[in-house]
Amino acid sequence: MQTHFTSREVMALTGITLRQLQWWDERRIVVPARQGHRRVYSTEDLAEIAVICELRRRGFSLQRVRKVMRFLQREFSKRLAETVTGWSDYHLLTDGQSLYLETSARQIVDILKNSRQPMLAICLSDTVRQVRAVIRNAEKKANSSAPLQFRPARRRAS
Repeated sequence: MQTHFTSREVMALTGITLRQLQWWDERRIVVPARQGHRRVYSTEDLAEIAVICELRRRGFSLQRVRKVMRFLQREFSKRLAETVTGWSDYHLLTDGQSLYLETSARQIVDILKNSRQPMLAICLSDTVRQVRAVIRNAEKKANSSAPLQFRPARRRAS
């Protein structure tokens, strides 16, 4: 599986703009490696970009996204793509104020039962798995002219 991506490849896989990538680098939200003047993104960077894209689509401000990403880094003590392996499931839940990282369905049920307002849930594991699948498909269809897009699944908690 491909492990390094140019800015243009990240744009094709995620649908975000070059300017967004530059802005996130300047704000130290996702900081890619450098090869000369070019930005080079790892699979781990791509997984984090996918999570950020999902948060932005759901209306999170960039400031809030930065807090979420720091929270995830603190909780996991390593990169998101390194944490999500096998059949592990990690869910990010928020009610707009509090942020929860859940690792089992039982914990999610307990939080939702006690919640006084709707919760937004993002399955981090599904997002990382989808990024990996898109990368594999892109490699298989490298000669195809149709760009592949990362399109995260929509989930809502009630």
